[in-house]
Amino acid sequence: VFPSLAQAQASVANEVYRELGQPSVFLFCPTEYCSSLCSPSPSQSCYLLTLGQELLPGIGVIWTGPKVVSQELSATLLEEVEGVLRRRPIIWDNLYANDYDCKRVFLGPYMGRAPGLTLRLRGLLLNPNCELQANFIPIHTLGSWFRSELGRRAYPDHAGMETAAALGDSQGPQQGSYSPQEALELALHDWVADINRQALEPGR
Repeated sequence: VFPSLAQAQASVANEVYRELGQPSVFLFCPTEYCSSLCSPSPSQSCYLLTLGQELLPGIGVIWTGPKVVSQELSATLLEEVEGVLRRRPIIWDNLYANDYDCKRVFLGPYMGRAPGLTLRLRGLLLNPNCELQANFIPIHTLGSWFRSELGRRAYPDHAGMETAAALGDSQGPQQGSYSPQEALELALHDWVADINRQALEPGR
């Protein structure tokens, strides 16, 4: 019925999207969802080009970055993906995912994401460690990173960065800047406080 996999997937996705009344959040995960799965590259992938042409504009497309688990995300790559998909991607960030190796737990700060990245995104989903309690630092530092991104949007110039820093408080990293080390130290401080609070609860 369809000349390609991409056209078949787009047709089904569009039909379901319309049937559901075109909801504000409708996510589509393509078969080629990172650069390493594209042939020969995202911008030259016939599959992604077809999806960009055929998918209705309101449908969000998930992307994990250069690889399934991407250590770095750059604005240049996201611009390339946006160009071929004709929409800003939604990052499905596997930085902390350990479902492929449950002997490992990832406790470092959110890092490797270029400053100003949110301007190139429609959204960001964080795929966490399978162990719930192990996600305190990942989620806490993601919050610090996102706060700095909001500050960067509000104060894009250098003078604005200084203003944002002046408006910051002692509760976390200053708006408009992000230090993974500072974010980690803040997360550890709050995590220890949370652990101590739980230890004092009756029955603990």
